[in-house]
Amino acid sequence: MSDEKVISRGFTGRRSAEASKLPPGQYLTQDFPVLSATPTPRIPLDGWEFTVTTEDGAVARRWNWQAFRALPAVAITTDIHCVTRWSKFDTMWEGVAIDTLLDGVQSTATYAMAHSYGGYTTNVPLADLQNGKAWVAFRYGGKELEPEHGGPARLLVPHLYFWKSAKWVNGLTLMPHDEPGFWERLGYNMYGDPWREQRYTGD
Repeated sequence: MSDEKVISRGFTGRRSAEASKLPPGQYLTQDFPVLSATPTPRIPLDGWEFTVTTEDGAVARRWNWQAFRALPAVAITTDIHCVTRWSKFDTMWEGVAIDTLLDGVQSTATYAMAHSYGGYTTNVPLADLQNGKAWVAFRYGGKELEPEHGGPARLLVPHLYFWKSAKWVNGLTLMPHDEPGFWERLGYNMYGDPWREQRYTGD
């Protein structure tokens, strides 16, 4: 089906509103495609943990699943955009804000590396994880997050391309300087802004 939409002259309404929400080069989908760099791990909840490691290598915070789920959680409704050009509007999540996980952590870092079960990594400026911009999500569409979509918990950074929202996340390492993660070492953009089409190095 063509990605183009025909709008009659003088028509304003839902289609034009949707078009204004769609970053350049993207098409809208109702599906939730499954794309992964590594095989889907199956993490038992009694073995799951999440850590925050500071730039000096010290583990500043650690939660098991029970302690993590006891943290204050929020509902998030947001659009998401994949580097493979699909976008999905008004997705509904529940998760713990990164602000909550970093509360009280002493650090002068300006970047973070997200780590996942299975070995995946991705780098994100710390400012893009704070002030209500990112979460560790454990529920999608009112249901527990399925492993294929990153369950039991994934990073959610919806204002960047979705490869930055690491599936099966298990920790953040704070860093004084930017370093490439998995896809960034293979030529993907270090930042990944959908509105600037920052898909690859040099974009």
